[in-house]
Amino acid sequence: MAEVTLSLRNQVVIPKEAWEPLCLKPGDKLLVVVSGEKVIVLQKPKSYRSAIQGLGRDDYPNDYLNKERQSWD
Repeated sequence: MAEVTLSLRNQVVIPKEAWEPLCLKPGDKLLVVVSGEKVIVLQKPKSYRSAIQGLGRDDYPNDYLNKERQSWD
């Protein structure tokens, strides 16, 4: 885990050990999420659709979707 310091201009430098494995380069967009007293910095996905695809796949039984669709009739 790397430590960074907030500058007088409220800027931080992303350490090499963080940006190098993610192949980040100047100009890339990052997302900053504040959760309680924590700040989380995430690489912005190129496509939100691709980033969330399949997230709920294992949350429901295999036949759940078919049963739900049949209940609409």
